Amino acid sequence: MQRQDTALLFLLASIWGASFLFMRIASPVLGPFFTTEVRVAVAGAALLLYAAIRGRMPRLFKRWRESLILGGINAALPFVLISSAELHLNASLAAILNATTPLFTAIVVWGATREKLGKSRALGLLFGLFGVIILVGWSPIELNSQNMLAVLFSILAALAYGFGSLYAVRAFRGVPALEVAIGQQLGAAVLLLPFAVAKWPDSPPPSHVIYSLLGLSLVCTAFAYLIYYRLMDRVGPVKTVSVTFLVPIFGILWGMLFLGESVYATTVLGLAVILASIVWVNQIPLPSWMRRKPKEESAELP
Repeated sequence: MQRQDTALLFLLASIWGASFLFMRIASPVLGPFFTTEVRVAVAGAALLLYAAIRGRMPRLFKRWRESLILGGINAALPFVLISSAELHLNASLAAILNATTPLFTAIVVWGATREKLGKSRALGLLFGLFGVIILVGWSPIELNSQNMLAVLFSILAALAYGFGSLYAVRAFRGVPALEVAIGQQLGAAVLLLPFAVAKWPDSPPPSHVIYSLLGLSLVCTAFAYLIYYRLMDRVGPVKTVSVTFLVPIFGILWGMLFLGESVYATTVLGLAVILASIVWVNQIPLPSWMRRKPKEESAELP
């Protein structure tokens, strides 16, 4: 990749890593539903404003059903699950567990194509599961019902992303990436609205929570999607997906710097095993309908 693309990749990883920090700050105060509602609604509005400025207004009503479905499984559900998990887990652990997303995406793709898993791939998945066991079972966190449920929520969020990626490829073929992103965020906002109203905060949140919400919405969601789709356009999905390896590293870093979270040897070991399993499992060609060739050059954001 060119230096500019490499810099964008690291910037995207640092931003998505910070999302776990912001959720850890906002969710215990505002609750998972309200936090996520603000996140997707503000991000959707910001992306819609950006599209209007660029003269690329999306035709949202044409695919409103698909946008609701995608918003539900690729934004509302995983965001709420991760925010719920971070009521009990620290940001570092949540970021590492979310790194299992490519494993579950591979499982979903294989299930959809009815392709045989194979011994090598099955061993790779088991190796990733072993990494989760190291991360959770050998960590200092107490293995009570709340924490184990939080771990399950994080894993289910990764699984939801797998289904969301598959659905987006199939339902939005040929649709501009910016339009997909806007529809997804606004679709999630519509679905979450009644839950957010029911969980409306009793009092105004403190300033640091408001700043976290703004960072989560405008930077970690709206701005991050623009970077993500620009990388997809310039270097293709294979290189862009390498951001998966960097996000948990930044998640750990931000947790240490701003929340004083501790990092243990088992945390690093669990992360290493999970990332190694991702490499192992994904050493397969994508189905032809999921491949996308990068353009030679693209100087503008999507």
